[in-house]
Amino acid sequence: MPKMKTNRSAAKRFYKTGSGKVMRRKAFKSHILEHKSQKQKRNLNMPAEVDKSDQPRIKRLIPYA
Repeated sequence: MPKMKTNRSAAKRFYKTGSGKVMRRKAFKSHILEHKSQKQKRNLNMPAEVDKSDQPRIKRLIPYA
């Protein structure tokens, strides 16, 4: 059986942890930051776990991550 191809767009957006969870970056941190509070911007820096219902689908896109 040939190797599976990694979906490159998914590989740039998601990563897997050692325990197998799929993590993502949070939205709303790219621009229009002037009116957002420091606390809000700081919390947007933290990665978030992908919803449990979406994780199997994303794991198929990044098989070797």
